[in-house]
Amino acid sequence: MQNLWPRIEGLLRDAGRDISRPARYLNHEWGCTYKDDADYHFCMIYPDTYELGQPNQAVRILCNVVNAVDGMYAERGYLPAADMIDLMRREGVPAFSLESCAPLHEFDAVGFSLSHELVATNVLEMLDLGRIPLRAADRDESNPLIVAGGPCAFNAEPFSAFFDVFLLGEGEESLPELLVLHRKMKQAGASRAEFLRAASHLEGCYVPSLYDVLDEDEAQQTGAWVRPKYEDVPANIVKRIWRDFATSPAWEPTVVPFAELVHDRLNVEILRGCTRGCRFCQAGMMYRPVRERSADNIVSAVQRGLAETGYDEVSLTSLSSTDHSQIEEILRRLNRGLDGKGISVSIPSQRLDSFGVEMAELVAGGKRGGLTFAPEAGTQRLRDVINKGVCEDDLFGAIDAAFAAGWRRCKLYFMIGLPTETDDDIKGIASLAQRAYDRAKKATPPEARGSVKVSISCALFVPKAQTPFQWDGQITTEEAHRRINLLRSSVKYRAVDVHWHEPDVSLVEAMMSRGGREVCDVVETAWRHGARFDAWTEFFSLDTWRAACAECGVDMEGIAQGQYETSWVTPWDHLSVGVTTRFFRRERRLAQEERTTPDCSYERCSACGVCPKLNIDIQCQEERHG
Repeated sequence: MQNLWPRIEGLLRDAGRDISRPARYLNHEWGCTYKDDADYHFCMIYPDTYELGQPNQAVRILCNVVNAVDGMYAERGYLPAADMIDLMRREGVPAFSLESCAPLHEFDAVGFSLSHELVATNVLEMLDLGRIPLRAADRDESNPLIVAGGPCAFNAEPFSAFFDVFLLGEGEESLPELLVLHRKMKQAGASRAEFLRAASHLEGCYVPSLYDVLDEDEAQQTGAWVRPKYEDVPANIVKRIWRDFATSPAWEPTVVPFAELVHDRLNVEILRGCTRGCRFCQAGMMYRPVRERSADNIVSAVQRGLAETGYDEVSLTSLSSTDHSQIEEILRRLNRGLDGKGISVSIPSQRLDSFGVEMAELVAGGKRGGLTFAPEAGTQRLRDVINKGVCEDDLFGAIDAAFAAGWRRCKLYFMIGLPTETDDDIKGIASLAQRAYDRAKKATPPEARGSVKVSISCALFVPKAQTPFQWDGQITTEEAHRRINLLRSSVKYRAVDVHWHEPDVSLVEAMMSRGGREVCDVVETAWRHGARFDAWTEFFSLDTWRAACAECGVDMEGIAQGQYETSWVTPWDHLSVGVTTRFFRRERRLAQEERTTPDCSYERCSACGVCPKLNIDIQCQEERHG
């Protein structure tokens, strides 16, 4: 494989200060893996810049599991920043991997982590810059295999034209299996088509080219929008789960960067899954069931990780870290072992109903920055609709504990546009935040009350595939602005700041979340009109996406805002997180009745279907107590 470093070095040297953060493009960071004797080369791509993608745990995990296979070498790749992309195109330099600086098109396989819907145009930017045909149908035997996984794989259809294979679920076993099969069949002289047919037989593997697309009438009659072209191709694909997660080492070999990252710390994954059952939350459905690593495993991993990386902060990551049944023991042991060493322990996901006085002290350690709590809705009625499982007393108890323990800043996260939301619910956000501010001041010593800050952050509800709210439409952009203005006018305290996400971005996100294969044309057209880095405010252009939709004859608002009965067959019904459609339908009905469903890791089974379908049970280290 070529080594493009002499050319990259020349670009960085000659461009001088015109290229931002050149350290993004340097290899040889501490902890890199090199395998000169490998006969199969794989590049794992995070389709955004280095400082966003390097700390991504999925990229790290998947590179490690591939590198554990004899003869296979996994490298990392990131989308260059816009200034570097433009320079590379002018100078005729293709996209490259980080470790060996090899051209992307020379790899045997290239994988993409689809962590959110707005990376779609970045994927095309990377493929084009890497001199790889954008569409799977246009690739031949000389092109790499293009694979995708991550949350967006659970509605793969808006991405389906651009990938050869999607891996649904956890990739620790499925990615090496797929690549080993690819290497074996290539060495045996099999064609690309023969390999894809064989790959479709692997658990959790979806090959879009092996399916015919039906029209809407036929889809609603038959129960799916796609039909296998061959009898041996599965009609439904269920996610793959790694059953050994709970007993696997929490320590993962980690690359220490030269440049500062967005999340520049040691990350240790302490549990997978969340069964709180928030009805808007795709991750809560996608990663079921709950599986916890032991306190001994986690503490050992933190100690080893800090020793091998030199970080001064460690984050205990999961969807809901304070739900871990041994979290208090873990924090006590870490705080005791790290006392006086200038190392802080953070928990990025804190539950209101488990953040009492003792937890506040344990989480604080020697550092008290800002805290984020997520009531999600301003009234108890709407929190019951979304099955949030917390009440005002939980919030106020957490505020009391945090500010008495020394915190002075708190952000409250809400959604606007949730199903059944009314103006009273919007006004309830303002009321709740103002009362939270009052509680924070009361819990703070008089001499420090001037530093107390409470802010509101609001996102627009985006209906996500594979959730009970997948049939509910997003409110219009005009209505979103009206509700935001109502909230702003309802907040009477100058000390309470209100921030919100622009509805324009959420509209495209909703189209990508709920669309079918027709959205592929929109993505490519938007990219050809200049769309890229759509998650970055300074690059996003709704006009570009509207023009692309008009050119392709696709109704963006119709997809994003459509309201359906639960009998309506979705474009992703052939792809499964393991949760049954019957459960989603029941949960949507309970939402309309303002009734809640308890967390099955604390109480009785909620009959979501995951455990029997995947042949796995909830794995908690101790009995959970809510």
